[in-house]
Amino acid sequence: FDRDRCQRLDLSGNARNCFLTGNPDFHRNCIGKGLRCLLDVPNTEVYRNAHYGSGRFCSQSSQPLGEKIPSLQISSVGQLPCHFSAWNIQIIRSFHTSPSLQAAPVPLFWIIVKPAQKLFAIILGRSIRNWWKALPPNKRELFKESARKNKWKILLGVSSLGVVFVMFYFTHLEETPITGRARLLVFGKEHFRELSQMEYDMWMEQFKGQMLPETDARYQVVERVVGHLSESNKDIPQVSALKWVIHVVDEPGVNAFVLPNGQVFVFTGLLDAVSDIHQLSFILGHEIAHAVLEHAAEKASLVHFLDFLSLIFLTMIWAICPRDSLAVVGQWIQSKLQEFMFDRPYSRTLEAEADKVGLQFAAKACVDVRASSVFWQQMELAETIQGQPKVPEWLSTHPSHENRAEHLDRLIPEALKIRESCNCPSLSGPDPRLIFRLNMKHLLELSKGQEAPNSTKQDLLKPKLDFPHT
Repeated sequence: FDRDRCQRLDLSGNARNCFLTGNPDFHRNCIGKGLRCLLDVPNTEVYRNAHYGSGRFCSQSSQPLGEKIPSLQISSVGQLPCHFSAWNIQIIRSFHTSPSLQAAPVPLFWIIVKPAQKLFAIILGRSIRNWWKALPPNKRELFKESARKNKWKILLGVSSLGVVFVMFYFTHLEETPITGRARLLVFGKEHFRELSQMEYDMWMEQFKGQMLPETDARYQVVERVVGHLSESNKDIPQVSALKWVIHVVDEPGVNAFVLPNGQVFVFTGLLDAVSDIHQLSFILGHEIAHAVLEHAAEKASLVHFLDFLSLIFLTMIWAICPRDSLAVVGQWIQSKLQEFMFDRPYSRTLEAEADKVGLQFAAKACVDVRASSVFWQQMELAETIQGQPKVPEWLSTHPSHENRAEHLDRLIPEALKIRESCNCPSLSGPDPRLIFRLNMKHLLELSKGQEAPNSTKQDLLKPKLDFPHT
C-alpha cells in the first residue's frame, strides 16, 4: 500500500454537514432507535451528516496521537467510562446531530418561496377541479374528445418538461471532494458563507454564558484533537482552506457539529460520553468530513430539486381528488413517499460517506481507528440495556448503530493500511473491539439482575479519558 495509491483512494460512502434538510424549521424530527446523532441541533430526536491534486496522502506532520496531546491520561485498554450506567440513559435521551438551517441568500429565498409554491399548487389544482365540476356534461365530452385528438401533442409537451428536468439535473452534477462521487449541486458553497455567519451568531448568542475558556482542560483537549486532525490532513485543499475555530459548550447533551465555515462546536456531554481519545478523534473527524464534503449544500440542493418536482404531483392530487379531505390525504402520502424513498436514504448515504472519510482523517492522524466501531457498539449496548425496541433503519435518517459499526469494521482494515503508510507507530495491546465484547457480555449479565461486588463494578466502569483540572 504505497503513497501513490493513497492519492487515488476512492472513499465513496446518510446526514450532512447533515444540517440542511430542505425544511425551514431549525429542528428536524428523526426516528432512529430513540437516540440522537452527533450532527443535530439540541433537543431533536434521532438516530437519527474531488480528488485533491498531486499532494501526498499523508501529511509530514502526522504523529502519534499521544505525542500531540500530552495532557491526556488514558487508562488501560478495554475499560468503559465510570459513568456508563448514567451514560446509557443520557446518550439515549440527548444524542444530537448538526443544526438544520438553510443557506443564504439563494437557499433562504427558496425557503421563503417554498410555502407560497405549495399554496399556489394547491390553489391551482383545486381551481382545476372546481372548473371541471362546473362544466356542463356536453362540454366535458367535447374537452375529452379534444384531448384524445391531441394526445400526441400533450405527450410531447409532458416529455419536453421531463427532458428539461433531466437536463437541469445532469448539468448541475459535480464531483464530491475527496470521494469523487457524482452529486447534484444547485447551491454553491458561496451561498453558505452568509448562513454560516448567521448560524454562528445564533449559536454564540444561545450559548454565550456556557462557553468554556481556553484555559479549561476540556477546551484544550478538543483544540488539540481538532488541530491534530487538521494538521495531519493539511494536504487536502478543503481541509487546509478552512480555519478551524473551537467552541466548547458546557452542556450535558451529547452533541457536536461543524459549520461550513469551520466553526467547531462540542458539548461537554460528548466529552463525558466517549470512552477514550480515539473515539473523540473519530467523531470529530466525522464532523469535519461533513463540512469538507459540503454535505450541507448537497442535501439542500437535492431536497429543493425534489420539492420543485413534487409541485407537479401536488397540483395533480388536488385536481384529481373529488374532495379536499382526500386531497389532504393524498398530499400526505406523496410527502411520505418522497421522504422515505429519497430524503432519508440519501441522508443515510451521506452519513456513511462521512464515516468513511472521517475514518480516513483519523487514520492519517495516527488514531486507533478500531475504536470507531466500538463507539457505535456502545450505543447499541445502551439501547439493549434500556430495553428499547429496535426501529427499522428505513425509518431513520441515519444508519442503525449495529449497521454503522459493521460498516466501520469493514473499513478498518483499509484504514489501518492508511495509518501504516503514514508512518504511524504500531498499535499495541488487544483490539478494543474484542475487549468491548467481553465487557458487553458482563454488563448484559449485570443488567439481568446478576449483581457483582461494587469494587468489581468500579473496575469495569473506570474511565479511560481523564481531563486534569487547570
